[in-house]
Amino acid sequence: MVTRAGAERIERRCRDQRDDRPARAAVLAELRRSVPFDAYAWVVTDPETNVGTSPLAEVRSPLPALIRAKYLTSVNRWTTLPARRAVGLAEPAESLVWRETQRQHGVTDVASVRHADRYGCWAFLDLWRVGGRFSTAELDFLSTVAAPMTAMARGLQARAFDRSTEAPDPGGPVVLVLSPDLEVRAQTATTDAYLRALIPPTDERPPIPAAAYNVAAQLLAVEAGVDDHPPMARVHLAPGRWVTLRAERLAGDIAVTMERSSPAERLAVFRRAMGLSAREGELLAHLAEGHATADVARLMVLSEHTVQDHIKAIFAKTQSHSRAALLSRING
Repeated sequence: MVTRAGAERIERRCRDQRDDRPARAAVLAELRRSVPFDAYAWVVTDPETNVGTSPLAEVRSPLPALIRAKYLTSVNRWTTLPARRAVGLAEPAESLVWRETQRQHGVTDVASVRHADRYGCWAFLDLWRVGGRFSTAELDFLSTVAAPMTAMARGLQARAFDRSTEAPDPGGPVVLVLSPDLEVRAQTATTDAYLRALIPPTDERPPIPAAAYNVAAQLLAVEAGVDDHPPMARVHLAPGRWVTLRAERLAGDIAVTMERSSPAERLAVFRRAMGLSAREGELLAHLAEGHATADVARLMVLSEHTVQDHIKAIFAKTQSHSRAALLSRING
């Protein structure tokens, strides 16, 4: 039942950002009490490319087919939805993902929300309902709680930079080859270790390469003219470790590469997650390259006093106490 008390319970849950997947699962459980649904997908995204990185899902369709259809569907695509406003599926038959995957499970409506703010898109949420439609009151409720859910998604990405202990590198190259239908064709020996870190399996079954499916599906979307964001995503893998996934054509198949994110790639996510301005991000990039205050002042045509003021503001926003500690979080 939709109530103000239900919204307040969700807001309290959203403030718990200690561990990504359990925290999101707790919010979804609370959300279900107010807005019943039969299946869901809450997908964390790269804030710049909008490509999915870490899905939390309870769906009835095979993931490769579902993700492929989701990325090739223009109806209610998260990249075009207004930020933090829930919408229902007005005409299900117009949706490719409904026709190819959801219809066979009796889905009659899908509520979709884009969790985005002025710093980027942090996640998107799809709630499936079997029988009936989401009411206006329910969609309004989802819009109301979208703000704290967006803040939570961004906060969880920010917290991913808190741990500076570098995880051991499993080695490379790390490559996964997928068919156009996102079936796994082949992979290098070290790919399994990366995938187990990205989405830890709950048993001895092989890990599900969901992040790889997402970047590959984005490549298909670009090729189909559905979206123009690059098929790339930066993913938090383990303490101190971020990896960058990219997809490109390999003959008729799709090759997804996974490699350690560069400092510049990490900085782009860090800046957005911490809510830094473009100017602060530029200054931080100069510091990450090893420039001293005087050099930064010259490069940015600022006084050294102004540079120091900017650095103090960055320290406050990132809760850092020294340049060394700040840069270690960015560079890994």
